[in-house]
Amino acid sequence: MRVISGKYKRRTFEVPRTFKARPTTDFAKENLFNVLTNLIDFEECANVLDLFAGTGSISLELVSRGCGRVISVEREPSHHSFIYKVKEQLQESNWLPLRTDVFRYIEKCHESFDLIFADPPYALPRLAELPDLILNGGLLATDGLLVLEHGKEHSFAAHPHFMQERIYGSVHFSFFSLEAKEE
Repeated sequence: MRVISGKYKRRTFEVPRTFKARPTTDFAKENLFNVLTNLIDFEECANVLDLFAGTGSISLELVSRGCGRVISVEREPSHHSFIYKVKEQLQESNWLPLRTDVFRYIEKCHESFDLIFADPPYALPRLAELPDLILNGGLLATDGLLVLEHGKEHSFAAHPHFMQERIYGSVHFSFFSLEAKEE
């Protein structure tokens, strides 16, 4: 796992080969962050949420780029332990790895976030529900941004809060905001 930019630029962390996670490819991650750089100021993001954090690659990139507080939600014990180990190694007090179910977290969360990134397993039965659960649940700040990573099987273009989709190989990123759909 390689950090693209920020204070940890070029740092690498060895992800155990036993992991079941499908990490976002470096190519897709680099392109995603190029798009995000034009949409948000990372240092202005006081509260960021990474759902289905997996290896913690996206969280680490957000921490590296200066986001205020990053919460990584991951259910798998070994993945959570890996994220926590990297956080401790870097001595990052503003990075909070949580080991819990994402849907349970969404249901019980009472705070809002400037940026939410969700990278669920592509075959997750409830994947299509995620934008509505997040947007209707009050998790996204008024001027916040939700990015959902998914496969080609899903299209969110008709969603009322859909902004745009970016495709990098087999990886699709759909962007949402609480503001009205762009025409």
